[in-house]
Formats: sequence, C-alpha cells, structure tokens
Amino acid sequence: MKLIRWSGLVLLAAGLHLVAPVAEPLNLSTAKAAVLYYVDSGNYGREVAGVADEAKAWITDRASQRREGEKLALVLDIDETALTNLPHMREMDFGYLPAMWDDWVAEAAAQPIGPVLEVYQLARRLDVAVFFITGRKESDRPGTERNLRAIGYADYVELLMQPNDTRTNTRVFKTGARRELERAGWIIIANVGDQESDLAGGAAEKTFKVPNPFYRIE
Repeated sequence: MKLIRWSGLVLLAAGLHLVAPVAEPLNLSTAKAAVLYYVDSGNYGREVAGVADEAKAWITDRASQRREGEKLALVLDIDETALTNLPHMREMDFGYLPAMWDDWVAEAAAQPIGPVLEVYQLARRLDVAVFFITGRKESDRPGTERNLRAIGYADYVELLMQPNDTRTNTRVFKTGARRELERAGWIIIANVGDQESDLAGGAAEKTFKVPNPFYRIE
C-alpha cells in the first residue's frame, strides 16, 4: 500500500476507490484551517483525554477481575496515539516527504500524548504488560525505541514493526500481530489507536479510538 499525504488530505493508492466529486469539495486551505482550529482550541486534546479516561476505567476494572495465571496486555499504536508528530506536520504544512519523515523519526523528538501516557502508566502499575504495534518500518526502530524511552514509555514488552519490504497493509499486519500475541498466551484487554485500521480485526476485549483529523491509513 502506498500512502500519500497531500496538504492535510490522504490519498491511498490501494485499498480505496477514489470517486470524483459531483460538486466542488471543501477548499483545501479551509480544511487545514479547520484542523488547526480543532487542535489549537483544545477540542482535540479534550477528546483524546475523554477516550483515555474510558480506557483507564476499563483497564482498572478488568485488572481487578484478573484470574490466577492470566497474562493481561495493553496494545498501543505509536503515531498520533502514544506520541504526536504535530510539530513535523505543521512544519510540512501537512504535506509528506518520505526523506523528511525518516529524518523526523530518527531525530526521536516527538513528545508523548499525555492522556495516553497516563493509560500506559496505569497499565504498568496494575501489572498489565504493554506491546506497541506500529505501521512504522524496521528501519525506523532505532529512532522509535530511543523516542519511546525518552518520553516515558520505556517499560514495554515488545515493539512490533512492519518489515521494510512488506506488501501487507497496516490493517492486516496489526490484526495478525495481535493474534500472534493471543497465541502466545496474552489476553489483550485493551487496544488503543487513532486509526480504524489499528483496531479492526478483533483480537482484543475492548478497543479505544482516539481522534486523528490529520491523515488516514488503511
């Protein structure tokens, strides 16, 4: 699958049938301004916090009902879930250049999304293991691991990333990864992500979607 980020809109070269609009669509400058207002007004942060609160309540309740021998796990996505790439997206005016994205990842400068970091911290206090499953490629591992450690996500069991030469779309990869964890004896009590493709396919007791007005990944 090829993902194209184009000034705040995303076109998918595979897996999405693009239909010509029958009328003039929303002006691109207007759409970007609306996204920035959503973020800068605090509405984006408040909605993320609301989803995180729901996840924390569920994890607390589920962990309190743990049966002897159960290996409970939380699965987190990375981009726009555990951490924010908004500074890079602003700098790029919501465009996407692969080389500049690679440089951003290698810089390991992304900051945590605070409410989701709280979900992670709660899970660890309750002895719920954490796995990261991301659409980032293996070539991104050094920068990603360094970034996670630097912003408070150091105590995780495993970071699962796509092979550099993968032809599998994100939805299929992430579903398969969760099913592998289940086969290894883990009970995924919560799966948190910003894309429908992070959450589709089951293999989790509950899913929690935080908002992402910036791009879409199939």
